[in-house]
Amino acid sequence: MTHHIVVLGAGYAGAYTAGSLARRLDPADTKITVVNAEPDFVERMRLHQLAAGQDLKKRPLADMFAGTGIRLRLARVEAVDVEHKSVTLDDGELAYDTLLYALGSTVADHSVPGVAEHAFHVTGRAAALRLRDHLDGLGEGRHVLVVGEGLTGIETSTEIAESRPGLKVALAARGELGAWLSSGARRHLRRAFDRLGITVHEHTSIERVEPARAIATDGTVLVSEATVWSGGFAVHPIAARSGLEVADTGQIVVDDTMRSVSHPDIYAAGDSAYAIGENGRPLPMSCASAGFTSMQATDAIVGRLTGREVPSTALKYYGNHISLGRHDAIFQMVDGDTRAKSWYLRGRTTARLKNAILKGAAWGMGHPTFGMPTRKHRLTASTGRSAEAATA
Repeated sequence: MTHHIVVLGAGYAGAYTAGSLARRLDPADTKITVVNAEPDFVERMRLHQLAAGQDLKKRPLADMFAGTGIRLRLARVEAVDVEHKSVTLDDGELAYDTLLYALGSTVADHSVPGVAEHAFHVTGRAAALRLRDHLDGLGEGRHVLVVGEGLTGIETSTEIAESRPGLKVALAARGELGAWLSSGARRHLRRAFDRLGITVHEHTSIERVEPARAIATDGTVLVSEATVWSGGFAVHPIAARSGLEVADTGQIVVDDTMRSVSHPDIYAAGDSAYAIGENGRPLPMSCASAGFTSMQATDAIVGRLTGREVPSTALKYYGNHISLGRHDAIFQMVDGDTRAKSWYLRGRTTARLKNAILKGAAWGMGHPTFGMPTRKHRLTASTGRSAEAATA
């Protein structure tokens, strides 16, 4: 009798946790299945590059998990039945003993009319390729409008402006561009926008998107043959529909070990988890948060299944690493209240640092057996092992 661990989603959080569990748990006691809709690991942190016209290395999940014992099931998740401990997929059902929910997030349209019909986004590979194809069809001098002054909006607008200098790129910001950065980093950001020729419309909220323009709340009309929506993230509604306790955001409410507060056999990691950091605030949806929550979820699952102590991972947010095209970037450190510190990095060296971090993360995902221990942990009888296996 084996304990079946099902991981929903193979993004940064899901793929990392699955690989870590495979490294640490004995396959005689456990079976790990990863469910993902796409056959490849998607470097979401680079999708703005893909949309701008750059090619990304393909990373097949089958190759990543080869030799780990992890079973890959290519399917789309439709529902989770928390009472019967099963997942409904578009190709059938899948039962679990322990579930890790890591389905990530998608773009939040905030119910703005026209976004779903006419806007583009870069929160998924298919969406980024759709934007790329559209940009390929635009002639010189056409207008691209990026809506949203957060990390995604800044990175997408600068990447497109650098890669496609023939287009007129603009960004609509609800407030001041880079207001959350330190004064020095904010000045560097504005210089980068000026260098790339990006027009900034500050204090501009978009209330409607049309095929070739966007309308602001004050009636201003912004011409745009390609409107790119980057107004935040939203999680999939599957968790809320399942009966799990969720926050207003739809994220699964977890304790400090990433365990669902309503269903103890379910864990969440990445954007799907409503986790409270050491500062008492919810962790932001980010790659950094995916790393912290994944490590904690892994430790908790291993600890509880093997009867070991569950260690605690520090849930801190250290800063923002923002690419400004391929040759410039900003790394802004933040304090315990996520307010910008005066200290920051900028320029080519910072761009190389971010590229190295992303390459390292992708390498780690692609080599989940690296550092595989010679002795793996056995499960206790109370967690689903047979008595014979417990004494083996």
